[in-house]
This record gives sequence, C-alpha cells and structure tokens, in this order.
Amino acid sequence: MRRVAVVAAVAAVLLTGCSSTGGGDELQVVEDPVAAVAATSPSPQREPAGTVLAQRGEVTAMATAGRTLAVALAEPPSVLLYDLDAPRAKAVSVPLPSAVEELTAHGDEVLATLPRSGEVARIAVPSGTVRTVPVRGRPAGVAVGEDGRLLVAVRDRKAVEVLEGGRVTKTITSDLYSADDVLTTGGRAVVLDRLRTAVFDVDVEQGTVNEGLRAGMGATNAVVDSFGRVLVADTRGGGLLAFSTDPLLLRQRYPVAGGIYGIAYDARRHLAWVTLTGRNEVVGFDVRGGEPTEKYRLPTVRQPNSVTVDEQTSRVVIGSAAGEGIQVITP
Repeated sequence: MRRVAVVAAVAAVLLTGCSSTGGGDELQVVEDPVAAVAATSPSPQREPAGTVLAQRGEVTAMATAGRTLAVALAEPPSVLLYDLDAPRAKAVSVPLPSAVEELTAHGDEVLATLPRSGEVARIAVPSGTVRTVPVRGRPAGVAVGEDGRLLVAVRDRKAVEVLEGGRVTKTITSDLYSADDVLTTGGRAVVLDRLRTAVFDVDVEQGTVNEGLRAGMGATNAVVDSFGRVLVADTRGGGLLAFSTDPLLLRQRYPVAGGIYGIAYDARRHLAWVTLTGRNEVVGFDVRGGEPTEKYRLPTVRQPNSVTVDEQTSRVVIGSAAGEGIQVITP
C-alpha cells in the first residue's frame, strides 16, 4: 500500500502540464538537456541464451509482422526480412535511402522511419516491396491510429505529423523539446520527448499537445501494453515506468538496474521484455499486477539495443548493435 500511495502522490505532483508558475520548465531536468542513450555493454561473460544468427552489421531496430521478422541494419542502410518459421533461411534484403531509426509493424507491412533522408518507408512483408512517404524534417517514430492515419514524430521540428493517403493533413506541435516517438492505444496518442524526458498527451482531432508528465530521468524507448498503458524505459534513472493514457497518469515506477534500454511487449503472456545493455541481459516482467514481477532473466549478445517478440509463439528476438548477431530465445 505504501508503494501505491507514493506513486499516486508523485503522479499528482507531476500532473502539471506544460505550464510553469515560476518562469521555468517543470518538466526540464537540466538547463541544456541531453537525451539519454544506451549504456555501453561490457564483454559478455556468459553464452547468449537460445540461438544466435550470424549478422556482422549493426542492428538499429527490429519488429515482427505476421510470420516475418524485420531487422534494420545501419550499414548498408537496409531492412532484412526473415521467415520466423525458418530463421536460418536467407533473408530478403530491402535497400533503403538511409538508416532506419524505428520499425513499427502494422498488418502486412512494416513502417520504417528514415531521419537522414526525411522519409517513412512502408515495407510489405514478406515480399519486401517498398514505397516511401516524404516527411519534412527528421522522422524518428511512427504509429498508426485506429482510423488508419499515420502519426509521425518529427524530432527536429518538435512535431507530430498526421499523414493520410500519403500526404500530411495536419501538423501538431507545442512546447516539445523533441518529438522522438509516438504511440497510440485505445484511441489515445502519446508523444515521447527524450530531451525533456517526458510523455505528452496528444489530441489528434483538435491538433493539440496537452498535459505532460516527467518520465524518469532519461526516458529512451516505449511500448504500449494490453491494458491501455504506455510502458517507458527510464535508462538514466534505471526504471520501468507505466503510464495510463485516459487520463495521462504515472501508475507504476519499478526499479531496474543494469542499463534498461530496449523494450517490447508480449500480448499473449502480458510480459514486458527489456534489455539491459550494461549487463548484456534481457528480462521479462509480468505486468498484470500492481507492480512488475520478474519472470525471466537471460544472457544476451553484446550491446542488445533492440528487442521484439513473435506475437504467435512468444519467442523473443534481440539484435546486437555491436555486430554480434541476432538472438532468438524461446522462454
């Protein structure tokens, strides 16, 4: 009861929106904020769990769509499409104009943000047919609303673009420092601002960015769960945060040591999988209760920045940002 009370009190204090009564920014951590990044991994001390597929390239993002695993490589800029039923078979390589920052699965396609070339790539799976949609600025994250419209977080323009039919129909911006990711759940939209280490409610229909809440000391990655919440990795503060979206409210903060960074969600078993780059580990938390409960802790490849879950089998797939392969675990 004490933990719940403390979380509720903290959330009440933080639910102040973007306003400030003292002339400062209540959500700003320091005067010149710097976005948190993944902790550098040490040399592995244990063999990675499961199976490791050789891949020398730096993996920047991963996603699963149907029976296809999509793996983004920094060099050459591309996405590899693997058959999840035959992961050792040769992957389909999809060349892209620039490196991918984020991959998002939607139906029979994977959406890839390409910040350097100012585009969102729509990659059909498993064929690999690709078409690109231009976005002014540096798109960092993308989500699909219930109505099928694309929401694109544009980092440098501090905005969320609403795309319909391949064109921008609305630009939503406010007091964001950066727009690094956007997530949708239950008809709500939330944008992640890494510089302010905060999450903000976005009203897509009204075209406004509303209240914001501090998301730890250095939020990096986020995912939605089956309960309409946004789960956030607080890399700098060492915690797994859970926010409700209607209203936007901090519900849980659970300490996670070891450099929490990558995050994925298994809807079948209600497990949040997080990578610990400071320890070369991946941890699975059951998030159905009043606080996360650790169910799995497994060794990984070095620099496990990316993680995804096969929604049909609950297999966990981890990508090394140090060129040490793609790891497949059946927990």
